[in-house]
Amino acid sequence: MDMQLSARHPDRPGFLPLYQQVRELLLARIANGAWRPAEALPSEQSLAAELGVSQGTVRKALDSLAAESVVERRQGKGTYVTQHTTESAQFRFFRLNYDGSNERALPTCKQASISKRKPPQDVRTALELAANEDVFCVGRTRYIDDQPMLREEIFVSADRMPNLDAHHPLPNTLYTFYQHHYDATIVSAAEQIKASPADKRVARELQIEVGAPVLFVERRAFGLKGAPIEFRRAIFNTEFTHYEVNLT
Repeated sequence: MDMQLSARHPDRPGFLPLYQQVRELLLARIANGAWRPAEALPSEQSLAAELGVSQGTVRKALDSLAAESVVERRQGKGTYVTQHTTESAQFRFFRLNYDGSNERALPTCKQASISKRKPPQDVRTALELAANEDVFCVGRTRYIDDQPMLREEIFVSADRMPNLDAHHPLPNTLYTFYQHHYDATIVSAAEQIKASPADKRVARELQIEVGAPVLFVERRAFGLKGAPIEFRRAIFNTEFTHYEVNLT
């Protein structure tokens, strides 16, 4: 057995409830490739017997992973490692909705470039890179109904995703691509959002008036092990759309 549970006493500092210990062990297995995207995990009964815990403890651990979209619980079929699809990734991580409706605005990509470079310090810090690491920078404009709606700069470690430029042009939905080609599954993201008037460069890129309201969004996207995989800067044209965030 390659998984061991801690025997720490509940009154001692650092104690984790048993289900959380099971959750961390299962997460480590998934992160290390024991179960691939779309692959079924062993049954709750099998995992409980292997780990020497109750089936209810395993169920609670799996429910916690499902709440974070690491696994999917399929009624009558079992538990599967979550696989990003184009639709699921866009629904979960792309936040523009049309004004006056709940309809998600789904973009297409018409202009893109990719280059390998030394990262500026803020990118190096965001991706937690060593001093000598390079990044790939993807620059692209994305359109909704033939209107340029956002301009993005996307940075990833060149060591983590070697030869990324060989795949150019990249697909519209990058998180599905990362998972399929580099075993990099995005499970969470943290964003900072700031409103500002468009300057001349932004106005030209998004074909809007200078001074029109835009949103500047910086996102760090994290993988199964909690390390940052991607740093993204995006500028959104908000003329016909709004940025939606659900708090739970």
